[in-house]
Amino acid sequence: MFITDIRKEFYDVVVNQRVALLVSSEIDALCACKILQALFHCDQVQYTLVPVTGWQDLGTAFLEHKEQFRCFVLINCGANVDLLETLQPEEDSIFFICDTHRPVDVVNVYNDTQVKLMIKQDDDLGVPSYDDIFRDEEEEGGNDSGNESDGGSEPSGKRSLITLTFETFHFRREILFDYEQYEYHGTSAAMVIFELAWVLTKDTKDMLWWAIIGLTDQLVHDKITHMKYVTDIATLQRHVSRHNHRNEDEDNSLSIDCMRISFEYDLRLALYQHWSLFESICNSSYTSCNFKLWSMHGQKKLQEFLADMGLPLKQVKQKFNSMDMSVKENLREVIEESSNKYGMKDIRIQTFGVHFGFKNHFLASDVVHATAALLESTEKDDSPGDNFIKALDCLSRSNLERLHGGIDLAKKKLMAIQQTVASCICTNLILSQGPFLYCYLLEGTPDVKLFSKPMALTLLCKYLLKAFVRSTRNKRCKLLPLIIAAPMDVEKRTVIVLGIPPESETSDKKNFFGRAFEKAAESTSSRTLHDHFDTSSKSNVIVIVYIFHKRADMTHYRWALFSIIELKMEDRTKFLDALITLLS
Repeated sequence: MFITDIRKEFYDVVVNQRVALLVSSEIDALCACKILQALFHCDQVQYTLVPVTGWQDLGTAFLEHKEQFRCFVLINCGANVDLLETLQPEEDSIFFICDTHRPVDVVNVYNDTQVKLMIKQDDDLGVPSYDDIFRDEEEEGGNDSGNESDGGSEPSGKRSLITLTFETFHFRREILFDYEQYEYHGTSAAMVIFELAWVLTKDTKDMLWWAIIGLTDQLVHDKITHMKYVTDIATLQRHVSRHNHRNEDEDNSLSIDCMRISFEYDLRLALYQHWSLFESICNSSYTSCNFKLWSMHGQKKLQEFLADMGLPLKQVKQKFNSMDMSVKENLREVIEESSNKYGMKDIRIQTFGVHFGFKNHFLASDVVHATAALLESTEKDDSPGDNFIKALDCLSRSNLERLHGGIDLAKKKLMAIQQTVASCICTNLILSQGPFLYCYLLEGTPDVKLFSKPMALTLLCKYLLKAFVRSTRNKRCKLLPLIIAAPMDVEKRTVIVLGIPPESETSDKKNFFGRAFEKAAESTSSRTLHDHFDTSSKSNVIVIVYIFHKRADMTHYRWALFSIIELKMEDRTKFLDALITLLS
């Protein structure tokens, strides 16, 4: 059931309860968690934080805590499956779900007792009518069954799907097909929880900054359209103006530990304020693909670009903070002017920045890259839970050392992606398999362990397809999707496979990978595991791993898919052969 009054139907209910807070290992979820934690601390709400990385984690966490808790808050997990069927809870358990994954499972939508959905109604949800897909069980059995319902084992909010006739079945199937055929992301969970804080009049600048990071995560990882980003950023800009106006006359507005958020029209260069300008240009996919920096011609073109801006190599190759003030003063305008000459008309983008005191300045995208690097860190043998806590810590302004450490990791990650892209392009590792392009990262590939992580592999795959489209002369190949496979666990002999739709300026192109992946796995009896909340995403990705999760009447024709699965290495060849046959 959708919540219409988030204060009355959610917060006033949980404020007097012990709460189990189950949070997905995603940046947007972390930001929503930080805001909710701040609210809970303010009102002394008792809660237990449990990070969950997938469906198995969620099931285990629920089993461990179901005896101690009756109130569960799920962030960025649980909305897109029948939660009661998945977890089999007691009738007195209540689930509050704040999830960006769409479409929302229809059983969750129409369960009015145990599932409460904190989802913005202005998102284009398109939920089918209740009468088209459900009927109450007492209607099937008549009045007698209704009188005996007290002794039934089914939860009172449970609905049964229409199955009376052959025609009704196909009518329902068609409705669900139309509803579930595309998967995407809705409004950021951090924005939803921030609006709760605003309604409670307990919102702070820190909470607003976390909401901004949550939205920026959706942009960086391509989960929402640019139009959706511009709409949501306008909403946040009004909150920024309100907070800045509120603090204009305060004495501490210029204190050494003050926090100032500003709307900025900044460059699409990753981490350039914490790197050298030269390295940022070389390792940002937007500029690297436009210049084709994997080639000698591209390197020469970059030198011409720097010369056109009138920037000496000595300046652009040293840390941004060490550049002469005379160079930095009009740097954005100079770069934009020269970029237009080289076909990079979208070099600047709307975003937000934050100042902590006088020394520390970060863009929202800087924090997203740093948090993602900490979440998927492979440098130490830390567990996913340890990485979750580190990533959560780096969002606090009291722990800037952790944030700077995350930025250093993010630089290494971006360099590894750029070097892998250059290697794949130069050694022709991208092969045309007929209906799609295919690339396999061998076990000995440098940094291959990094690409066993979904967010890193997503960025690599998108970067690689852009680079290939820019470099190939084959017009047909430019219209093909890309599938990439990388070793997942050498000991278990599993690989992670990810597919993205063709590179296109339009946002309405359909992706049929989901259904094709399912059919290929079934027809070849491939051993797969589907254990990721992100069954799809606007970040144009599908990934494979070892046991496939099936849902009745669930279709997988998707645009911009992001499903995560594991696949046994021995099954990779027959799986791809089946995929080629299906898509040909």
